[in-house]
Amino acid sequence: MDHEQRNGQDFIFKSKLPDIYIPNHLPLHTYCFEHLAQFQHRPCLINGTTGRIHTYAEVDLAARRFAAGLSKIGIGQGDVIMLMLQNSPEFVFAFLGASFAGAIATTANPLYKPGEIVKQAVAARAKVIITQGEFVEKVWEFAVENGVKILCTDSSSASESAGCLRFSEVMEADENDIPAVKINSNDVVALPFSSGTTGVPKGVMLTHKSLVTSVAQQVDGENPNVNMNSKDVIICVLPLFHIYSLNSVLLCGLRVGAAILILQKYDMSSLLRLIQIHKATIAPFVPPIVLDFAKNPDIHNYDLSSIRIVMSGAAPMGKDLEDTVKARLPNAILGQGYGMTEAGPVLSMCLGFAKEPFNVKSGACGTVVRNAEMKIIHPQSSLSLPRNHPGEICIRGPQIMKGYLNNEEATEKTIDKDGWLHTGDLGFIDDDDEIFIVDRLKELIKYKGYQVAPAELEALLTSNPNITSAAVIPMEDEAAGEIPVAFVVRSKGSKISENDIKNYISDQVIYYKRIRKVFFVDSIPMAPSGKILRKVLKAQLEAGVF
Repeated sequence: MDHEQRNGQDFIFKSKLPDIYIPNHLPLHTYCFEHLAQFQHRPCLINGTTGRIHTYAEVDLAARRFAAGLSKIGIGQGDVIMLMLQNSPEFVFAFLGASFAGAIATTANPLYKPGEIVKQAVAARAKVIITQGEFVEKVWEFAVENGVKILCTDSSSASESAGCLRFSEVMEADENDIPAVKINSNDVVALPFSSGTTGVPKGVMLTHKSLVTSVAQQVDGENPNVNMNSKDVIICVLPLFHIYSLNSVLLCGLRVGAAILILQKYDMSSLLRLIQIHKATIAPFVPPIVLDFAKNPDIHNYDLSSIRIVMSGAAPMGKDLEDTVKARLPNAILGQGYGMTEAGPVLSMCLGFAKEPFNVKSGACGTVVRNAEMKIIHPQSSLSLPRNHPGEICIRGPQIMKGYLNNEEATEKTIDKDGWLHTGDLGFIDDDDEIFIVDRLKELIKYKGYQVAPAELEALLTSNPNITSAAVIPMEDEAAGEIPVAFVVRSKGSKISENDIKNYISDQVIYYKRIRKVFFVDSIPMAPSGKILRKVLKAQLEAGVF
């Protein structure tokens, strides 16, 4: 069967797998727990730190109680809660509880600097911030000044002195007291922040329909694209505040009734030990973790034979790395997926993970998911391109975002009038329907899978009176994939140093956004429109001009 269709002048690509029925009229929590009766007594969450196991029935109950508790502290349908948490059972209870209540969860990295967190909380209009005691200080002043409640998942001197509400007290609510809410499938349930193809981070409105569709595209149907089931133990080491982990680990795991092994943060020795103890079967990673598996000398001391699938996403992974890891995990199928927060987030997935697998090629990032359409367009003319011709990847389907929060202009630049979401990624589809990413139109830097928006760092750099103008671009790095480097024009008479600039930025941003190198230049190349010509700087960097 040919999976390329001509629609007028467009070459449209579909999955090799047939479309399936997706119950995307259901609220997200109802969909995730639709088969609860089948596995209510099975392990749902395994706390890697304490070893405590929460069954499916317990997680469902905890989420309902949290939803009722939200109502008691004044949070209702359409209100936004901010989850500023490391991986934990509380993250899961709160996210699902918000869904039950018809509320919206925006997720933030707790290691962000205060300014980064406050920007997101203001943009999202968060009414409650749920966090751990050690992070309370970052948001306390903002919360007091703006009447925002802080909910603490643990007790600490910081949380006590700040007068935070206790998560455990909110969880004491009666699950039958959830207010009756009528949830529409187009209501927003998750509000992650992403820089999209350009600019500063923006709120991505993901609806109940978006996330139900995306999960179903991966794990539903007679031959699911990713063959997960209730006997699996899925490693949850990637941060749940990132859409990859939230969607492809937590929500997919819940839908199929798998056990989800939660690690609070990444530590290779802990990860190896817990894989062996719990006989983990599915390992969703990012390339830097895969790189650790390829290079770590201790890996031979552990029994990792239970792992049957290694999924890599959030950043491209090269063929050499794939081959090295395959040699170290001989029982595992290793493959890639490709996603973007705005796309709901999964665009393509390796068909080697399917229940009835297909052969796959190294370096490919899968084939387009079911119940969706993909096309490749010429970056300048926007004409649709056939197979084996690189161009911008576009995706269409019920899984894509509703739009950017309070930003119609950015939404219209990303989703066109025909419903195609323009990814800003350049790639091609080969004769076997496999997708290869070759470059990025968009300006994002991917540091170990984390997004770094050049515009955000440039705004901070130019706020320094010693800097006239600046540009930030990615530089290749073996361990991180890419690192942010800055080109800086000093103000007249300024003697600001590279270390001064690095420290100035690191005081304001999370570690992965730090500037790693500074190049002082006389001017920044600009287009007549005033847009920074990053391609010129990249070419000069690659040519060794600096």
